[in-house]
Amino acid sequence: MLKKLKGLYVISDDVLTPKETILSQIEKTLEGGAKIVQLRDKQSSDEDIIKLVLDIQNLCRKYKALFVLNDRVDLAIKLRCDGLHVGESDHYRINEIREKYWGYLGVSCYGNLELAKEMENKRVDYVAFGSFFNSNTKPNAKIVDIDIIKKAKEQLSIPVCAIGGITSQNVSQLLTRGVDMVAVISDIWKSTDLKQKSEIYKKLLD
Repeated sequence: MLKKLKGLYVISDDVLTPKETILSQIEKTLEGGAKIVQLRDKQSSDEDIIKLVLDIQNLCRKYKALFVLNDRVDLAIKLRCDGLHVGESDHYRINEIREKYWGYLGVSCYGNLELAKEMENKRVDYVAFGSFFNSNTKPNAKIVDIDIIKKAKEQLSIPVCAIGGITSQNVSQLLTRGVDMVAVISDIWKSTDLKQKSEIYKKLLD
C-alpha cells in the first residue's frame, strides 16, 4: 500500500493554480513525474469543489499518482478520495477520522517528532514536517531543524514528507537525510515549464 508514498508531492495554491487552469497545470506536473497531488483550497465551499475534486482524482489515477484532499474530512469521506491530509486543528480527532476514512491519511507534525510517533500509533500513513526553508506560501511558518528528517527516518516506520520553501536548489539537503516525499508549491507553480521542472525533481528524487 505504501509504495505510492514516495517522490514529488505537488500542492495546489489558491493564487498560483487558479480554477481556470488548475487541471492543465496539474497534468503537466504528472507528465513530468509528480507522484502525489494535493488540492489545498482555503476559499471555496465543499459544494463548489466537488467536480474539481473528482476531476483531479481521475487525472491522478490516469497517471497512477495519488490524489490527496487537504483538510476537508467530510468531503474526502463522501467522495471516497484516495488521500486526505490534515493539520493541527484535526490532531485531536485522528482516531475518529481513521475509523471513518479508509484511504491514505497524512498529518502535518511541523517540528514535533513525538507527535509524529503518536500519529503513527494512530495508524496514519505518512507524516509531514516543516517548514524547513523560508516559504512564500506560509511566510510566518516556524523554521524547523532539518535534522528532524534523519531522526524521523530512524524512529518511524511510515514515510516522511518535507514541506516549506523547498526548491530544486535546496532539496538535496533533505534527500541526504532520507526524506521519502518533498511537497512543493511555489517552486513548481512559478516555473515557466511545469513538466520540465517536475522532471528535474523526479531525477533528483529517483
